Amino acid sequence: MEIQLDKLTKQYGSRTAVDGVSIILKPGVYGLLGANGAGKTTLMRMICGVLAPSSGQIRADGKTIDRLGEKYYDRLGYMPQHFGFYPDFTAREFLLYMAAVKGIDKKRAGERADELLNTVNLTKMAGKKIRTFSGGMKQRLGIAQAELNDPELLILDEPTAGLDPKERVRFRNLISDLARNKTVILSTHIVSDVSYIADTILLMKNGRFILTGSVDEVTGSINGMVWETVTDEQTAKGIMNRFPVVNLHHESGLVRLRIVSANKPHADAVPVNAGLEDLFLYHFGEEGKEENT
Repeated sequence: MEIQLDKLTKQYGSRTAVDGVSIILKPGVYGLLGANGAGKTTLMRMICGVLAPSSGQIRADGKTIDRLGEKYYDRLGYMPQHFGFYPDFTAREFLLYMAAVKGIDKKRAGERADELLNTVNLTKMAGKKIRTFSGGMKQRLGIAQAELNDPELLILDEPTAGLDPKERVRFRNLISDLARNKTVILSTHIVSDVSYIADTILLMKNGRFILTGSVDEVTGSINGMVWETVTDEQTAKGIMNRFPVVNLHHESGLVRLRIVSANKPHADAVPVNAGLEDLFLYHFGEEGKEENT
């Protein structure tokens, strides 16, 4: 399914959350990256039909989603950032309930629930109540419900938030496996999540896409602006006061710094290849520093 966003805008009073976004999304994995407040969740809610745009249109294969109605939603899977579970349902009961809400017939619902519980590695937990689940298990159950109708468009809002590193790796692998022949939009402020699995990066700031392209393409925009140097602690403190530092590592009484700067930050600094974390810091600076930990 091809999704076209045409000058999509959402305003809340005098504040513009999404500002005239236009793009065509074809099958593949899109990493929607930005600091908190960039407009990511608002954009995704409009694509899902949860929010109505203030202006602009969303089309699926050339037809507006308003015109398509249920035909569009039958092809859509959505995992919101804060997903509401019924804690006294078992995992299988929950999936059967969500299948009924989505209008999937009873026989197919049972088959699909069992298939997806196996896919997300929850078969052994199928009869356990959700209130006993860890955060990672709930996230996996959340993506299972989004996949019940085998959607062509899968939208995931902060799916790895709060997960430990092992669960995040498992979840990224799961998303990559499910993404075949689908259009997947993965929204996050966790840079490493999108760097591994996204075909296309959509870097969003102040409600607009400021960069779009592959990881190499978007990071190429700051080539020559990323540096590393090893120096003493006093000099390191001075550099940190004057330049954005992506990473700091103490090594045998010295300090290795990774710095983002258009100008050479220190006499001994050497240029290095830019990565997504460098790009994030370059565009968001102090705004994105806390979210990027």
